[in-house]
Amino acid sequence: MTLHDRLNGINLYLIGMMGAGKSSTGAELAQALGYQFFDTDGVVEAAAGQPITEIFAHQGEAGFRQLETSVLAELSTYRRLVIATGGGIVTQQQNWSYLHHGIVVWLDVPPAILQARLAGDLDRPLLQGQDWDSKLTTLLAQRQSLYAQADVRVAVTANDSVTAIVARILALVEERIRSEADSAVLN
Repeated sequence: MTLHDRLNGINLYLIGMMGAGKSSTGAELAQALGYQFFDTDGVVEAAAGQPITEIFAHQGEAGFRQLETSVLAELSTYRRLVIATGGGIVTQQQNWSYLHHGIVVWLDVPPAILQARLAGDLDRPLLQGQDWDSKLTTLLAQRQSLYAQADVRVAVTANDSVTAIVARILALVEERIRSEADSAVLN
């Protein structure tokens, strides 16, 4: 039985900090599984008809988070999806009820790699201003325990290609499904 068969249409949700590579990894992961790919940030922008920076400017973070939750709620009703989520999606308790409709995969990227990837990125509303790298460190510290609630943790290094990360995700998800099946048989 293949992983695709074992998944039986269950969605995979990628969580992690901004700059973790959820979008690029998610697209390749969906292709590997024969699933559709959605990026919640992209869906929020399409639904609002404006970029996230403008949503933050006009509605604030709270307004953005409401839109994000609505998008996640809608996407979670479908099957056979890989969904790359926004970095802060885990901060809203309600979102976990939707995330738990599938398998939650945390792309755990060290702060130094995130800082290198995000340097000069002006499209991240939470990182605007002079001291963006310490803001990033603070956000990571605040979210670390939430990310750790994922079903699968994938440690990412600077040398990892997207293909290598996808292969690790597939192996870890398979391992997770097998261990759940084994424990179900034992109970």
